[in-house]
Amino acid sequence: MANVKNVAPGVGLCAAVAIPCWFLGEALPVVGGPVFAILIGMVIVLWWKQPARGTVQDGIAFTAKKVLQYAVILLGFGLNLAQIAAVGAESLPIILTTIATALIVGYILYRVLSVDSAIATLIAVGSSICGGSAIAATAPVIRAKDEQVAQAISVIFLFNVVAALIFPTLGGMLGMSNEGFGLFAGTAVNDTSSVTAAAAAWDGMHPGSNALDDATIVKLTRTLAIIPITLVLGIVMARKEGADGLGNFSLKRAFPMFILFFLVASIITTIAVAAGADAAAFAPLKTLSKFFIIMAMAAIGLNTDLVKLVKSGGKPILMGLICWICIAAASLGMQHLLNLW
Repeated sequence: MANVKNVAPGVGLCAAVAIPCWFLGEALPVVGGPVFAILIGMVIVLWWKQPARGTVQDGIAFTAKKVLQYAVILLGFGLNLAQIAAVGAESLPIILTTIATALIVGYILYRVLSVDSAIATLIAVGSSICGGSAIAATAPVIRAKDEQVAQAISVIFLFNVVAALIFPTLGGMLGMSNEGFGLFAGTAVNDTSSVTAAAAAWDGMHPGSNALDDATIVKLTRTLAIIPITLVLGIVMARKEGADGLGNFSLKRAFPMFILFFLVASIITTIAVAAGADAAAFAPLKTLSKFFIIMAMAAIGLNTDLVKLVKSGGKPILMGLICWICIAAASLGMQHLLNLW
């Protein structure tokens, strides 16, 4: 566990940003608390840069990753296993299509744009599966350098932010149902953080919607693709180097443990409700989860330096943009083909 003394200032900062954003989201649900948090964080970082914020950086990083994972785990309370199985199964054809689309488009762009192979691989994997987590799991397998990882994550985060800002409004313009938007957010947005932000914004715009639940289930189902993809990359790298085995593949690194805890939370809910407990008893945990999401979005905003990103290079950004558009189009196309939208 992270040192409490080191992370407390940054976590406190993210909570301080999240509190007014929560109330702003309640007052303006068409925007939503998570989007306010991202925007405010990005504005703050324009004038408050390193090393001036060194004392809070560890806590910001902790909030962006760990607090977000806690939010996802808490969403498991209030979801039963039947719902998870049903939504996961329904989304599987769309998930497979969007992953294949991102990987194929990524390879084509790598050849056409002559993007660095490591950066191209990281952007394609990050776009297709789950953003930063997939990049972090893939980087050691392909022996990517730190600056390549940083650039790929920055590109992915850029379009995560854009998706969180525009997808809820886009979904409304397209006349999507609550379930349809949950599928769209879960399959067309790169990172778990922005999936939950977009879905939470949709729920704010459509009282009574449970798009956040559906989008989270779809996203976690999609995240499991980290394992086979990093396994394949490990084999490919090992063969390139003339070695036997799986290269640098690590199941422990590839498997996101918070998914397991999410399922445990769902099992607890399923058993409790079957035993006669009121499902509404889990509502406070879902409220806490939504606040944690806003905190995580504040941290994401504080970690997003758009000026630095734009200066880092046009080709990776163009590659990320095209992958993002193709994934969104594939998700909508499959929904239409399956009569889900």
